Amino acid sequence: MSDEDFQEPEVLLPLDAWHRAHGARMVPFAGYSMPIQYEGIIAEHLWTRESAGLFDVSHMGQLLVSGEGADAALEALLPGDIKGLREGRMRYSLLLSDEGGILDDLMVTRRADDFYLVVNGATKIDDIAHIHEHLPEELTLNHMDEQALLALQGPKAVDALARLVPGVEALSFMTAGAFAIAGVPAWISRSGYTGEDGFEISIPAEAAEQVATLLADQPEVKPIGLGARDSLRLEAGLPLYGHDLDPETTPISADLGFAISKRRREEGGFPGAQRILAERAAGSAFKRVGLIIEGRQPVREGAVVQPDGKITSGGFSPSLQKPIAMAYVPAVSAVPGSTIAIEQRGKIFTGTVTPMPFLPHRYHRQGSSK
Repeated sequence: MSDEDFQEPEVLLPLDAWHRAHGARMVPFAGYSMPIQYEGIIAEHLWTRESAGLFDVSHMGQLLVSGEGADAALEALLPGDIKGLREGRMRYSLLLSDEGGILDDLMVTRRADDFYLVVNGATKIDDIAHIHEHLPEELTLNHMDEQALLALQGPKAVDALARLVPGVEALSFMTAGAFAIAGVPAWISRSGYTGEDGFEISIPAEAAEQVATLLADQPEVKPIGLGARDSLRLEAGLPLYGHDLDPETTPISADLGFAISKRRREEGGFPGAQRILAERAAGSAFKRVGLIIEGRQPVREGAVVQPDGKITSGGFSPSLQKPIAMAYVPAVSAVPGSTIAIEQRGKIFTGTVTPMPFLPHRYHRQGSSK
């Protein structure tokens, strides 16, 4: 996260008073007042890796696209196979400019009568305007601004949630469905952005305190702030929009080519397809890579990769006990094991290119045992 994220708060989250009552230190972030930590970033990070952490991600944009032909209309905006998405299945995708740059990354889920999208909080207003402009008039786009969104993440998340929502354990990674928590209607997906097993829970904003309290009362669960959310996703090798992804970045240079399905690669028909498919065939000039940094001091976003490139995320890994980073480097330097020089505040650091994720993902995939 950079200083640009921390702006004057414009909106209080539905759980604002709840966070403060639980000892959160609040900071302005992307137009919201949000908890950055409760008992400490490292402790919260390690608790999530070992047990279950509760995150408030209600600043994210929750959208519904409905109407006949919604899948085809979304395929005109996204490079994924939306038509082939079965009910209750979700997919990571990218909102692209006509030049092939990434306007946002998002999740899309097919429900019985509509498509449910979750977009980034800092870009949701622009996303809504862009999607609305490009959707056919007969389709409806709804911003679910009356909904809160919670993320329960960690290896014991399923134990805690199944106690309150019997049957939710049947979900596997990237599937979702309608449930209820103590009578509160909830749309729950088995997904998240920490690299751990876990769930995202969409509920009416007026029930957010009730549901958050029920979850936090479970012995496996503690509330977790923005700081640990950032260090967790970095260890998981997951890019953060506005830092590792932006309109100048293409899916190929960002190492997100998997988001372009085989059929879409063959058919094209999505924004920037000509450039993106040409890059896929010939390779991009720069690639997003993971780096292990020598020593104990982390390099941060904005540090310069020499002779060309940049650090986009960096920090100290609580799990690995060493500094890690993401960077864009020339393709010739993107080979695992390559060493690169990084300049930060007049000091030179050495980074070794390493495959991501830095820590193995532990998602609950279909057919696994719990």
